[in-house]
Amino acid sequence: MASPHSPSPPLPLPEDLAAALDELARAAADADLRHPWWVFGGAAMALIGLSDWRVPDIDVLASPGDVRRLAGALDARIVTDPGEGQFRSRVYARTEGRAVPIEMMAGLEVRTGPDWRPVEFVSRLPVAVEGGPLYIPSLAEQIATARLFGRPKDLARADALERLSLV
Repeated sequence: MASPHSPSPPLPLPEDLAAALDELARAAADADLRHPWWVFGGAAMALIGLSDWRVPDIDVLASPGDVRRLAGALDARIVTDPGEGQFRSRVYARTEGRAVPIEMMAGLEVRTGPDWRPVEFVSRLPVAVEGGPLYIPSLAEQIATARLFGRPKDLARADALERLSLV
């Protein structure tokens, strides 16, 4: 059951995304996570009210032990991250065979030029879904993270989130 202090998502979510978020919330409760964790990226943007984007997967940032616990609860596969490209994680797991996969990361870093920068959140806003509470970063942190990622889709999302903050 969701916490009475957790706001509900501001808009109806697509059915497949809502089902995957409910599954994540239930799995998080079952996994007995021990540290703060967050849904971020497109799913967090949808949960905070940005409805114009298709959410292809759900990104979760957690501690290494909690990623392993959550992966077990979701029957997800832990994958060795090759550390290539723009992102890398110390621990990475992904569910398979679902309409909306769930990707869990610990020690996530983003490449900015020649350097790697950690992806971290300070704020932790609860959002109630049918399966229980989920936690997302504040709107300001979501904007900053999208700008840090810097891809064209991230910059467009940051702009849309900034417009949302003006409403």
